[in-house]
Amino acid sequence: MNKTGIKILAPLAVIAFGLGGYSLLNAIKPEPDKRQEERRAMTVFTAVVKASDIDLKVITQGEVRAKTQINIISEVAGRVIEVSPEFVEGGIVKPGVPFVSIESIDYVFAVNQAKARVAEAEVRVQQAKAVAEVVQYQLRNEGKVSDLALKIPQLTEANAKLTSAQSDLEQAQLNLSRTQISLPFDGRVISTSVAVGQYISPGTQIGRAFSNDWVEIRLPLNDSQLATLGLPIGFVATNYNRVPIKISAKVAGREHLWAGQLNRLDASIDPSTRMLFGTAEVQNPYAEGASQTGMPLAVGLFVTVEIVGRTLENAYIIPREALRAGDKVYVVNNDGKLEIRSVDVTYSSETEAVVNVGLDIGDQVIISSIPNPIEGMRLSIAHRNLVSSDDQAAES
Repeated sequence: MNKTGIKILAPLAVIAFGLGGYSLLNAIKPEPDKRQEERRAMTVFTAVVKASDIDLKVITQGEVRAKTQINIISEVAGRVIEVSPEFVEGGIVKPGVPFVSIESIDYVFAVNQAKARVAEAEVRVQQAKAVAEVVQYQLRNEGKVSDLALKIPQLTEANAKLTSAQSDLEQAQLNLSRTQISLPFDGRVISTSVAVGQYISPGTQIGRAFSNDWVEIRLPLNDSQLATLGLPIGFVATNYNRVPIKISAKVAGREHLWAGQLNRLDASIDPSTRMLFGTAEVQNPYAEGASQTGMPLAVGLFVTVEIVGRTLENAYIIPREALRAGDKVYVVNNDGKLEIRSVDVTYSSETEAVVNVGLDIGDQVIISSIPNPIEGMRLSIAHRNLVSSDDQAAES
């Protein structure tokens, strides 16, 4: 074989030897272990469905307003000669204590003049009475005598003028008393518009005030909340069917609580909002009705109100976090797999929900989040170590 043939066959031989060796090694290599790796179960937290009695509650909001709020208006004319230091915005007014004084000299003169007219009228009555008695005695033996001859109309006229003079005196005294402007109740001043030296006329508004013995809160209620309360439209509270409420608000950086009662429900539904409004009341909000920390339930404060409604017996109760969007609940079945159930929710609050249809007592409902839940996926139940408030206090 010539050199040219050797140069061609030698590389081919090397390639063939290499391919043969690779095939031999591939044929004798050990087979890898083949195992079917199972999908890992997701760990979730659950709660057991239980049946017990529960008091339903309605949470709503409203603004505190005074039950009695008035415009303070002068009933007489005159120049203001004194204004109380308490007659300012937020000032305290006491019943019968004057806070604005109007110059009274003209009204004192009017009272004195009226007294003089009363005295004059009383004299005329005595004169007319004496004359009538004399005439009646002189004509006692006469037959039929007219009333005019007996001076009866004259006596009646004198008595009428006396009554008129006494009325004028009472009016003058009333006008004099009105120069001292006061309120018939304990209250607070909202605004003022009068100063010393100012001349005011009858009907002039000099300020606004409210009584602090009672405050009201108008509470909007939808149809579901009305059903939760179990009260009829037009309800009015009595001593036998009081509905207690809890009022809360954040004031000065702290949460405060007050107690009150639901006094009544409107007899008609608001056509603009389709809501029924109830009225709650709190007595002495600036004194005994203040919160435990002494914070008054101030007029104008926006508050949250919790009303105790009807009681459900043997209700199926689950934690609020177990309820998913669209009234769905995730349940761990006996095989440790996920079931997605539709439920009928009768009532829900911030912490609990009452389910009417879709669950049974003892079902394990999932209260932790599940990303991308798939029906039938394997689950593992974890148990939380619940620490009571007493234990937490002991640890601290």
